Amino acid sequence: MSRACQVASDVEQAIAKAQTLIEALGYIQRFLDKIVVVKIGGSVMDDEQTLSDMLTDVVFMNTVGMRPVLVHGGGKAISTAMEQRGLEVQFVQGRRYTDQRTLTVVEHVLCNEVNRMIVSLIEKQGSRAMGLHTLGSCVLFGEKLFLEEDGRQVDLGFVGQVTYVNAKLVELLCQADTIPVIAPLARDKTGLRLNCNADTAAGEVAAALKAEKLVVVSDTHGIRRNADDPDSLADLLTEGEIRRMIADGTISSGMLPKVQACLVALEAGVTRTHIIDGRFHHSLLLEIFSDRGVGTVIQK
Repeated sequence: MSRACQVASDVEQAIAKAQTLIEALGYIQRFLDKIVVVKIGGSVMDDEQTLSDMLTDVVFMNTVGMRPVLVHGGGKAISTAMEQRGLEVQFVQGRRYTDQRTLTVVEHVLCNEVNRMIVSLIEKQGSRAMGLHTLGSCVLFGEKLFLEEDGRQVDLGFVGQVTYVNAKLVELLCQADTIPVIAPLARDKTGLRLNCNADTAAGEVAAALKAEKLVVVSDTHGIRRNADDPDSLADLLTEGEIRRMIADGTISSGMLPKVQACLVALEAGVTRTHIIDGRFHHSLLLEIFSDRGVGTVIQK
């Protein structure tokens, strides 16, 4: 390639980058000082580099004036830690049965390992972060969760559902330009610790904060209108469409708590919710700061 051709190519690339920045400008202005709850889970949590890349997007959001709030999972790391300790991993209707020994492992992994790692990765990239969990400042409070099976109640042990979020503390951290990082563990009125579903917890956090957006980051591209057809990915769905897809079984299994979290957020006034694939490079930024997102948007 001649020198002139190389210069022309470099100029074209620079112009393309400038156009991308201009496209993002409107979104940056629109979301200035707005809270966006991001739930990180799935295989995104299994690889530190993938997680670090995702957190780069979060740091970018914080740097340009948005107020990201993170809620994270850690299911695979918990199962691995339990197996290493010789503890049996049991699930009931998709919920981890949590006895006292399991709860000890869950709390250690989520608070001392996963939460601490996320805070460290954020701070290495130049933003401030603070872990919020049952071994420090707890912002999630709840009650024991019982499931129905064959007309009877099923006790899952120390498994809970979030009934109250200390939104004031989370908001104060956001105002102090600090990214809250919330582990899905709650305390009940007596101080008992409870293991909660991370998707459900994120929905309650977004609802309590009246967030601008809830973004559920996992290892799925979004919602398919036909579960068996990978080409039926929906860019935009309404709350009504989601409820019909739940009723007819199109949405089920692991996708169900994600969309239910989105519905809880929408009912509380959150403007838009998103389900995106965190394995896709910069999927979070592309979903928020571009005209064409990369996942499924759910709105009223």
